[in-house]
Amino acid sequence: MEGSEPRQAAEANTPRPGSLEDMYVRYLPESTRIAFLLTRDAASAEDLAQEAFIKVAGRLRHLRSPDAFGAYLRRTVVNLCMSHHRREKVARTYAERERARSSGREPTSVLPDVETTDEVRTALAELPDRQRAAIVLRYYADLSEDQIARSLGCSVGAARNLVFRAMETLRSRIGEER
Repeated sequence: MEGSEPRQAAEANTPRPGSLEDMYVRYLPESTRIAFLLTRDAASAEDLAQEAFIKVAGRLRHLRSPDAFGAYLRRTVVNLCMSHHRREKVARTYAERERARSSGREPTSVLPDVETTDEVRTALAELPDRQRAAIVLRYYADLSEDQIARSLGCSVGAARNLVFRAMETLRSRIGEER
């Protein structure tokens, strides 16, 4: 009987399959990675992934298909990241205008300063939000065009077009830098 104590302790620490804790352990790491690739900021990615988890978990009883929790969570992460980018863009534009106004000159650019030497990350960071999201979902999360379309809330053709345009932009930007 003494040998069963460590096993019972380990079983007590393992989340029940299907429990909220199990879903958190299973889905949050991927959600955080997707959010990081979309925001390029670890702290924001963690916050956004956790916020998405809370939103989806709070509506778990109301989901059409509770088995699709991962897909709902992925879409929520993408939506929150896009909202985050919109808020950041507004703040950067405002800050740039205020700097220009206080110095008496016109702003030269409202684009963010991307400080990275990695060509792909730089080019990826400059893509429009939806194109960046499509690329991350396609090549990082390895989703099909149908899954990307559901995550972005668009048609399969639009998802395919987003990936295509993003790849064309990446090819041209990386080609120009070489």
